Amino acid sequence: MAKKKSILDLINMKKNGEKAAWVTTYDFPMAAFAEQAGLDMVLVGDSLGMVTLGYKGTVPVTMDDCISHCQAVRRGAPDTFVIGDMPFGSYQTSTEEAVANACRFLKEADVDAIKLEGGIRVTDKIKAIADAGIVVFGHIGLTPQSAGQLGGFKAQGRTVDSARELIKDALAIEKAGALALLLEAVPPELTDYISRKLSIPVYSIGAGLPCDGQLIICGDMLGMFQAFTPKFVKKYANVAEVITNAFKDYVNDVKEEKFPEDKHVYHIIDSIEDFEKMFKEFE
Repeated sequence: MAKKKSILDLINMKKNGEKAAWVTTYDFPMAAFAEQAGLDMVLVGDSLGMVTLGYKGTVPVTMDDCISHCQAVRRGAPDTFVIGDMPFGSYQTSTEEAVANACRFLKEADVDAIKLEGGIRVTDKIKAIADAGIVVFGHIGLTPQSAGQLGGFKAQGRTVDSARELIKDALAIEKAGALALLLEAVPPELTDYISRKLSIPVYSIGAGLPCDGQLIICGDMLGMFQAFTPKFVKKYANVAEVITNAFKDYVNDVKEEKFPEDKHVYHIIDSIEDFEKMFKEFE
C-alpha cells in the first residue's frame, strides 16, 4: 500500500507531469475498494444527494449528511487523501459560517481538504477557510449547486465571453489561497489554458485530458446510477445489471425453495429425540 498523499505530493505531481486519479464516492465499501485500487484521492461529493439519497439535485444535502458520509469514507479509506464537499448553504451566508463548517469536516470526519463551488463571488470564503489552515479545492464550470442559474446541467466556457469569465474565476481562486481547482464540463482547450496558467493542480471532471488529473463519480463509472449518464462519463462496468439480475435470481430461488440449501443452515447439536421431548413441553 502506497503512503497517503498530501497536498504537497499533489502539487509535485503537477510539476512532474504525473496525473492524479480520483473518484467521488460516499460509503465505506466503495472507499475501501478505491483505496485497494490505489486511487490518489477520494471526494465525498454532495452528488450523494442524487446518487445515494435519491434527491433530484444536490441542494437538499445537509452538512450532517456530508459529515456522516465523510466519516464512512474515512473508515473505508484511512490511508487515502479525502476531500469533503461543502453542501449548498454551508458557506454562502458568511465567511464565519463557511470557516465553521469547513472546520467540522476536519474535526468530525478527518478529511484532508474541503471543496466548494464558485469563482470570484466566493473568494472571500476561500481566503477565510485557507487562512484557517484548511486545504481548499475550488470548483468552477458546471457547478451543480447553482445549476438553476446556469439554465440546467450544461457545459460552460464554450464561448469566448464565458471562457474569459472562467479564467478570471480560476485566477481569483488561486489568488485567494485555494491549493487545487476542479473544472467541470468545460472545453479541453480552456482546461489546457487554465492548467498551464495556474501553478496549483487543475483537475477535470468532464473537462478533457489536458490537465493534472481526472475525477469521475463512482456511481457513473460503475453503471450504478441510472437516472442519466453525462456525456463525459466512461462506464467501466454495469453493476446495476449485475445487482438486478442477482436480486431476480434470489427471488426465483426463494419462490422455488432452492434457497437456502443445507449448506446455508445451522443444524442442532443435541439429539433430535431431546428436541422432540422439548417440543412436547409446549403442547
